[in-house]
Amino acid sequence: MSLCTSASIELAEPTAATAATARTWLLIEQPGPWGAKALRASHLDPALGRELERLADGTGVRLGLIRRPGRHADTRRPRHRVIAAHTAPGRSWVRSTDVADPADLAALDFQALGAGLPAGFGAPADGPGHPPIALVCTNGTRDRCCAVQGRPLAAELAADSSLDVWETTHLGGHRFAPTMLVLPHGYAYGRLDAATAKAALTAAHSGRIALEGCRGRSSWSRPGQAADLAVRALIGEDGADALAVHSADPVHNVRPDNPAAESAAWSVHVRHTDGREWRALVAQHAATPPRPESCGAALGTPARMDVESIEQTAPGTPAP
Repeated sequence: MSLCTSASIELAEPTAATAATARTWLLIEQPGPWGAKALRASHLDPALGRELERLADGTGVRLGLIRRPGRHADTRRPRHRVIAAHTAPGRSWVRSTDVADPADLAALDFQALGAGLPAGFGAPADGPGHPPIALVCTNGTRDRCCAVQGRPLAAELAADSSLDVWETTHLGGHRFAPTMLVLPHGYAYGRLDAATAKAALTAAHSGRIALEGCRGRSSWSRPGQAADLAVRALIGEDGADALAVHSADPVHNVRPDNPAAESAAWSVHVRHTDGREWRALVAQHAATPPRPESCGAALGTPARMDVESIEQTAPGTPAP
């Protein structure tokens, strides 16, 4: 069976601007088997899974199931760890709690969580001394590559007792497996090995990001992710909260290779905490030649975000 990751690597498909989009993540511990649609196909009550999906829809909250790496005993748990994390720069937080009955989560204020308000949820699970949280996608029933490549990575990271590592159900971008999301900042990574994953976690512990394998910050739309990473590469900035995407406005964009055709494009405004600002023109193109976006899927041409230009629009405050 041909693996989607192999085709993506052979075609040198960039990882940038491929992260799942979510301002807030709500992650529910649920050991045992996971189906392709895990919230409706696991030991979690499927009716509850559907209700949580309904409540989260349109709020900016993305749901997922998590479990600790290792053997996944097909047993019920008396309590479930639940992690909520908001990923906006300068306002990121992680909180956690244990619940005996996940049905209690239906009473959460999803609108508040999506807006970055803890709304009384749990206790802080970040701050000085607390390691960043690593979420590695391992759901093999959704895509074979996530299991084949994600589980060994999760196990190797979990062998380091100083790291806080969980397996999770879906981070998008199967063809970039193994994939990992790092909280609290919400930067996603792909095509990792143990060394690059640990480098990303070490950087996150000191409030930085690693650019190698970075897919983008989940707070931003895909055009925003592309602009954020491009400006970082341009100025050599790795501070996780140093940059913020303030707008991504659709623009009329004529393709230079074919003036009669247009591509979707955005003017993205990126601002540094020191006052510097940039405008990036980001265009969406179809990735060619066709490739499988997941194992067993028909060939397709996934959208690719290309940064066509960057213009600095404000100089910022000179250093004292």
